[in-house]
Formats: sequence, structure tokens, C-alpha cells
Amino acid sequence: MKIAIDAMGGDHAPKAQVAGALAAVRSFEDVTITLLGDELKIAPHLSAHDRIDVVHTPSVITNDETPTQAIRKKKDSSMMLAVKAVREKRADACISAGNTGALMAAGLMQIGRINGLERPALAPMLPTLDGEGFLLLDVGANVDTRAEHLFQYGVMGDVYMRQVKNRKQPKVGLLNVGSEEGKGNDLSKQAYERMKSADFEFIGNIEARDVMNGGCDVVVCDGFSGNILLKSIEGTAESLFSIIKSELTSTMMNKMAAGILKPSFKNIKEKLSYSHYGGAGLFGLKAPVVKAHGSSDHTAVFHAIRQARQMVSEGVADVIATDLQRQRSE
Repeated sequence: MKIAIDAMGGDHAPKAQVAGALAAVRSFEDVTITLLGDELKIAPHLSAHDRIDVVHTPSVITNDETPTQAIRKKKDSSMMLAVKAVREKRADACISAGNTGALMAAGLMQIGRINGLERPALAPMLPTLDGEGFLLLDVGANVDTRAEHLFQYGVMGDVYMRQVKNRKQPKVGLLNVGSEEGKGNDLSKQAYERMKSADFEFIGNIEARDVMNGGCDVVVCDGFSGNILLKSIEGTAESLFSIIKSELTSTMMNKMAAGILKPSFKNIKEKLSYSHYGGAGLFGLKAPVVKAHGSSDHTAVFHAIRQARQMVSEGVADVIATDLQRQRSE
């Protein structure tokens, strides 16, 4: 299995990408990795390995560039070459921690959508109190959506959780302002009616305050609402740990207590960390494209590779295509 990685995207590139790739080839004997990027910057971090090769390019798409202009002007960039490798069947999947909009645009233009899919969705795994996590889609690929789009998100989320996360019968919920049927705006009401007849376990509406309780495996929403929820969860977690750290270092007694409780706080932080959940899959494309978090460290890159590997080995794109076709014909 071949995975192409944009080695220059993200805050800690290329060190994190190289370290994550080395960890992956040591853990997965069936994985071969191509790192796309500036060879002079990659080399100091890379130990020779027969299943890692480097394709040199000095061109990089930065986060402040307009996505459509960037992918047209920088066709030789590390991100574009990674996506191109998938299009040309030289790689089975690609990963980037770079410009999200550019990666989505490149994926759509170069790899293309699954037949019958109206809109792709950007979908990260987020933490739950039980440590299992839930899939949230969409978080920004589409701000304006229709009920059919949300229904298709449900299909894709159900497939991913069955094929990759081994959840036998994933519970799919619709993000809303209340849990009762009939709540929400016109889109929510139409999506609810559409999803009631779906061939997956639709549990109805779910409120934002309940998504981390573990009662739902897949949360479906439009990209505007999903991005707000994602940023709210990330911001709350960061603020909470900042408050705890400030409080526990405020007095000598608190510092002594912090020393005793340090292992527990470490476990809590790991449960809330995105790094162990992989990246956000761009669901709906004909091959796996994974958007790693911009601040990904080597652990996050490793888990993004693990995620891409599972998506390839389980044929997630093909299963999504089959399920969409089946549910359209029913």
C-alpha cells in the first residue's frame, strides 16, 4: 500500500511528517510512503528506510493563499504532487496538514467525487467521555447544504464507522437545537424526514451539549454549524487546561497536589487530544484524502497514516459508492 504525504504542510513540517512516517513503516509492514517536499529540509530528520522515498520540490502552498489560485499556480507544490500521485495511481491515499481549502479543491479537481455523491464532507473524529470518539461531518467543506446532502453524510459516516472503527451498528444523529422531532430550521426538519427512512441507525436529533457523552457515533450537520462546533470543542479544551494549569501552579500547596495528580491530568489530556484520532477525512472522493490538523506532531501524523491505511484496506470509497447506489434505488 502506497501513501503520499505532503511533507511541507503544517506548523511542524517536515519534522513531524518524517517522524510520523518512520513510526508508520515500523508499525505497518504493508505500507510504503512517499514524502513530497524540500529534500534539503527533509533529509536532516530522515533515517534511511527502504519503504520511504522522497520526491523533491521546493514549492509549498501556504495557509494564507487563496485555495483555487494556489492549486492553479503551484502545480508543482508538495500538496499538489501528493494529490496527483493518487490521481495517477502511484499512491493509494494522500495526507496533508497544509491549507485545508487548497487540499479540498485539489482533491475534487484531481481525484473527483464518487458517482452519485452531490457534496463531499470534511469529517474529523472528536473525543467522547468514554474514549471511543465520534465522527463529525461536515466541518467546513460545504457551508450551504440541502437535506439530501446531510442524508449522504449519514451514509458516509455509517460506512466509515463500520469499516474503519469496527462499530457494528453505528448510531447516526442530526445536530439540532433540541432533541425532539420537529425542532430546528427547515433544513433540519427536511433532513430529519429524509434520514428516518435511511438504511442506517438514525437516532434523531442531538444537541451540541450531548455530542461528547458517547451516545452517538456519527453527528451530521452543515459545514457552518460543524465548524463552529469543532472550534468550540477545541477552544473549550484548550481554555480548560489553561485554567487548570494556572490554578494548580498558583500556590505551593496546589503545586504539591498537581504533582500527585499529574498522571491523571495526562490521561485526561490524551483523551481530549485530536492527535490520537487521526485527521479529518475528505469523504466522498474516489480515493482517501486525509487532512491532518495544522499543528500535528509526529503522533498525529502517525495516526493519520494509520487512518489512511485502514480506509484503503477496507475499501471505504467503494463501500460508500455501493451504499449510496443501494439507498437511492430503495
